[in-house]
Amino acid sequence: MKLAVVTAFPPSKVTLNEYAFYLVRALKMHQEVDEIVLLADVAADVAENHLDVSGCKVRVIKCWSFNAYSNLPNVLKAIREEQPDGVLFNLQFMKFGDKKIPAALGLMLPGMCKLMHIPSVVLLHNILEEVDLSAAGITQNKLLQRAYNFIGSQLTRLLLRADYVALTISKYVTILQEKYKATNVGLIPHGTFELPQTPKYDLPQGPLQVMTFGKFGTYKKVEMLIEAVQRLRQCTDLNIEIVIAGTDNPNVKGYLEGVKKQFAHVAQLRFTGYVAEEDVPKLFEDSAVVVFPYTATTGSSGVLHQAGSYGKAVVMPDLGDLGILSREEGYEAQFFEPNDVEDLAESLKIVLENETLRTAMGRANYKAATALPMTTIADKYVQVFKRLQNIEENNLDTELVSA
Repeated sequence: MKLAVVTAFPPSKVTLNEYAFYLVRALKMHQEVDEIVLLADVAADVAENHLDVSGCKVRVIKCWSFNAYSNLPNVLKAIREEQPDGVLFNLQFMKFGDKKIPAALGLMLPGMCKLMHIPSVVLLHNILEEVDLSAAGITQNKLLQRAYNFIGSQLTRLLLRADYVALTISKYVTILQEKYKATNVGLIPHGTFELPQTPKYDLPQGPLQVMTFGKFGTYKKVEMLIEAVQRLRQCTDLNIEIVIAGTDNPNVKGYLEGVKKQFAHVAQLRFTGYVAEEDVPKLFEDSAVVVFPYTATTGSSGVLHQAGSYGKAVVMPDLGDLGILSREEGYEAQFFEPNDVEDLAESLKIVLENETLRTAMGRANYKAATALPMTTIADKYVQVFKRLQNIEENNLDTELVSA
């Protein structure tokens, strides 16, 4: 099988590039995949530095870029020339741009593949029906929110022209089936990026590291985490270091710098900045707990799966998709009321003071992570493409007989 994958890919800064890295790596090792053509937003020589030599052949073709109006014809040209057995699109709604026209043009690609009789599968990481537009930093204007929701519905209909749309949360499947009467949708979970050897559940000497990881400033707000730890320090003798790992959300540039100034007086508060891939294991391994200081959710959480793969306890708000995801996939979390600093402090206290509980949560989360390795997820996509190939071959045979 020769597969084309349309995606952002490291070292791109466009969203979902990290997910593509792990999914492509798993597809490379699948025995039924002979070749992968990566239709990416970065140059071949740069992207290939992020691909190991094991597995099948991978070729990289740079044929699109963020907010470019030429993405649609350029990607279609590459697909037409390569004639893959199937095309996998790694998408969210602003994958091809944050301007309306480039974003919409890019989302037309899956349906165009179907017209070319090339099986197309969309991996859709979120749906606009479940995105809080205000909290996600898109718009707070009520009229604009209605306009975005209308546009979002039309874009969803475009994506549903693909042969198959895979969603990472069962609730999303139900929504698309009920609202759009879609019959070509199904659940394929997010999966776990890395599966290290069984974690060591003991922590390094020194303060207990309370860590949060991501792109901050929209619905991921670190102020309440810092304030919660400050309150906790006032009522316990716990030695705590706060670790803010990651960068600003592109929509809120300067956010973390502002937080640094606001909380410059707070002791043992560390901002790591961008975390390189090779530094991620130590970041998680040194952490006592991984915290999700979210005010909203916009889809499945890669950080939750990473926390599980390193056997970490997690503290999170019982909020929308995050709560659903953790329960569906068997993760154990200490939940707190969204936007409640006092409840977050109490949840942290419960986990940090009880080593036995913390270890038990870590073991449960590692078990949940190992249940869905990326190799299993890659196989699910291969099986979908095999089924679509059979359908396409049968349809072509029928057309030939009719002719």
